[in-house]
Amino acid sequence: MQPTSKTTPSRLAKRTRHDEEAIYAILDEALFCTISCVIDGQPFAIPTAFARYGNYVYIHGSVGSHFIRSIENGAPVCISVMLTDALVVAKSAFSHSVNYRSVIMFSSAEKVEAYHPKAEALKWITEKIVPNSWDYLRPMTESEVRKTTVLAFKIEEASAKYRTGMPNDEAEDKALPIWSGLIPLRTIREAPLADDSSLSLPLPAHLIPIEISI
Repeated sequence: MQPTSKTTPSRLAKRTRHDEEAIYAILDEALFCTISCVIDGQPFAIPTAFARYGNYVYIHGSVGSHFIRSIENGAPVCISVMLTDALVVAKSAFSHSVNYRSVIMFSSAEKVEAYHPKAEALKWITEKIVPNSWDYLRPMTESEVRKTTVLAFKIEEASAKYRTGMPNDEAEDKALPIWSGLIPLRTIREAPLADDSSLSLPLPAHLIPIEISI
């Protein structure tokens, strides 16, 4: 997608990519995003689960949510995602950094009104958070779908930015007897914990822990 003034960083632009492959890969790996907007002159930033399907990001919320109702009619928003891969430990605190992958996108909500597209979007979000769970769960009722707002945001003005590699120490610091390098970070799914009503039930196959990096 074409860079714009909002998706071209003023610093370290060489770390930025505007191709769909890079942007989609980060969006697909991240479980949560932050949606920021201005409502009545007050800035708000709300973290939420999301899913990408095609060139849209989908979120859901209660029909009674003030935030959802404030943006469902097309108010401009900024959506951000960040995946942290490692802490970059340099020989000087000034040179410490983070290895990361991030996406910033600017868009406006398109409210999904029809029942079946809404239900499909809710399936995408559910399957992303708990893979292969949709068919195992009690089906959603029509009332539950009606009580839920689904918003779609077109991925049209977006960029990915990332940092990789070791610390960039100053030349005069490299000989100092101070350890420098990376502290890798990762997020994993640990063993599920049953509530009281499920203590006697076998763990379904789709809940057996798998490691994910986010």
